Amino acid sequence: MGSTPTLADVAARAGVTVPTVSKVLNARSDVSAATRQRVLEAVAAVGYAPSPRRRGPVEPAGGLASLVDLVIGGVEGSWANSVLSGVEEAAREADRDVVVTLAHPTDPPERSWVHRLVERQSRGAVLALVGTAEIDRVRLAAAGIPVVLLEPDVEPPAGLPSVGATNWSGGRSAGLHLLGLGHRRVAVVAGEPAALFSRARVDGFRSALDAEGLALPDRAVVSGAWSRETTATAVGPLLDQPDRPTAVFACSDWMAVGVYDAAAARGLRVPGDLSVVGFDDLPEARWLQPALTTVRQPVGEMAATALRFLLRMRAGETGAEPVRMELSTSLVVRGSTAPPAG
Repeated sequence: MGSTPTLADVAARAGVTVPTVSKVLNARSDVSAATRQRVLEAVAAVGYAPSPRRRGPVEPAGGLASLVDLVIGGVEGSWANSVLSGVEEAAREADRDVVVTLAHPTDPPERSWVHRLVERQSRGAVLALVGTAEIDRVRLAAAGIPVVLLEPDVEPPAGLPSVGATNWSGGRSAGLHLLGLGHRRVAVVAGEPAALFSRARVDGFRSALDAEGLALPDRAVVSGAWSRETTATAVGPLLDQPDRPTAVFACSDWMAVGVYDAAAARGLRVPGDLSVVGFDDLPEARWLQPALTTVRQPVGEMAATALRFLLRMRAGETGAEPVRMELSTSLVVRGSTAPPAG
């Protein structure tokens, strides 16, 4: 096999013909699921990658060139709306239109978001909180479709660009705020344990305690799985303890609402009996009573940054720019935090 893998190398590895490999890479439907999988595994095994699509600095108007893809797990909720708004704003600036593709984990391979992007010859996509398996990345690369990850939940592979927030610093600012108010018995509601940005927020919060010689016991960290209901259930036992925490840091605003629910169910007042800090600064944070102290992450700006970087990739203008971009978080103090009672 030569130093640069070819379609013939892929075909030989998969035990198929070169035209069959071409059909798979171009999302043709007249290939069985088993053959498609075998070809994609062969692409990964031999390290095949097509020559990059050649594009000038300015793409022609109209047609596929005027479209950009946003792949997102769902469009419900304020976070998704902020992403849509940010992407649309950046697309409008560049005279582009946005195609929104929902990534349903239960979709069969022939209807997966990857298949749909390849099938319609996407010119590039922003992936918002959408995981990519190695086989997905191979297929996108083989089809010449550049992608930018928005707040990936796992460490991105080397060279794959991503945009996120300063999650560690945001978690630390929440910890410093509560410590500054005098809280020493604190708890944390994490998101999904495997999520990279959730771990960063918890670690940042923990670092603030470490600097004061305080520990964050494992029992004081519960998982809310980004759900209001799950959080209320998970935090309840902590609030039932005689030495209950006087403050809780929730790694999302929506989970902070669950903390409010658990406190109300026990007759605890926010912030008189329990201070609460969230993370996101969604519109809901201002609507709560009392309004939520939270760490603001600029979701719309992050989404716009991801789209602009994608467009520069399409035009071949990214050069030596960093592949990981982080936008600053900031603490927004409202009425849900106060010094501990007594």
